[in-house]
Amino acid sequence: MPTPAKTSIDDIVAAGRRILEAERLDGLTLQRVAKEVGVQAPSLYKRIGGRGDLIRRISNDAASELGAMVDAAAGSGDAEADVRAMAHAARAFARAHPQAYTLLFAQVPDAWRVDQDVNSRISAGVIGVAGDLAHPADAMLAARLVVAWLHGFLSMELAGAFRLGGDIDAAFEFGIDRILAGLHQIPLPSEASDQATSSAAEPRVQRRSLSGPSSSASRSCRHRDGPQR
Repeated sequence: MPTPAKTSIDDIVAAGRRILEAERLDGLTLQRVAKEVGVQAPSLYKRIGGRGDLIRRISNDAASELGAMVDAAAGSGDAEADVRAMAHAARAFARAHPQAYTLLFAQVPDAWRVDQDVNSRISAGVIGVAGDLAHPADAMLAARLVVAWLHGFLSMELAGAFRLGGDIDAAFEFGIDRILAGLHQIPLPSEASDQATSSAAEPRVQRRSLSGPSSSASRSCRHRDGPQR
């Protein structure tokens, strides 16, 4: 009979995530993971292709968990409420798994990054809701705006970079409010075209209105004080 497997991919990834949170990326070695799951380091190569492959699998696992949390927070049918709930879900994940969250946005070799199919799958919900809030034609633009602000805030929070005091939770809510307000103000494509057409004539109107008072003032000045020399 074949020897029963002493570990599995799931066990290895789970151990890797525990080590990542406790010892950061530098401490995530195959020797350390092997010890955690109770096998010799060479035995890991029966399941994974090396440290880079392990990091990629950990990234996929963390991204899938984050995506599931964010998607579960949405679904109210109200795009504004969904964006707010998704932002809070992402913040909860980042606080619970700060090193895994940091890894998702870290500068690492492409082979270590989240698989493209996983990335597309976990991004679909955010893109859809952002498009509902702004406009379907601007869905990707709106989603990138939301994610960029959110990641910037969470990165600073995890790094302890908010050092001027004040209520960080209130700052987070303020940021969401401003993002939502800004997205509501994005004009529809047809509106943007209409605005561009009307604005083309606007400067000429302004120049006429500016020239009127100026000419009147000049005439008044000449009438009162005589020719200027």
